Amino acid sequence: MRLNFPPLFPFFLLLAMAGCGGWSNPMDRIAHKIDIQQGNAVNQEMLKKLKPGMTPSQVRFILGTPLIVDPFRTNRWDYVYRHEKGGKLLESRRITVIFEDERLKALEGDVVAAAVKPEQAAPEARKQEGDKK
Repeated sequence: MRLNFPPLFPFFLLLAMAGCGGWSNPMDRIAHKIDIQQGNAVNQEMLKKLKPGMTPSQVRFILGTPLIVDPFRTNRWDYVYRHEKGGKLLESRRITVIFEDERLKALEGDVVAAAVKPEQAAPEARKQEGDKK
């Protein structure tokens, strides 16, 4: 049995296939992409409040609960923040808080407060240093 196609069938087939090539997903134009904020929004004002020698609970009070706490290195907390709008990344920040002997030692990352002199350290830290001498 032989199928008979009209002579213009190949033309219509190519036309249909060419029309599909430029087709974009209509959901890209219709779908609403929400704003996404993930992590801890740590700003410069919060970092200015941190002083060397603060306890982990004092740091947690100022910055909030860290996003990442490594169970094998409890002396390091990571605060990560990402802000996406319309599916595009607007802002990304990372702050690492380092502790030594259960006291704040250093800050690393994208947003860092100005260097703090030892005489400006938290009073508890100065008192402990005096006890060690």
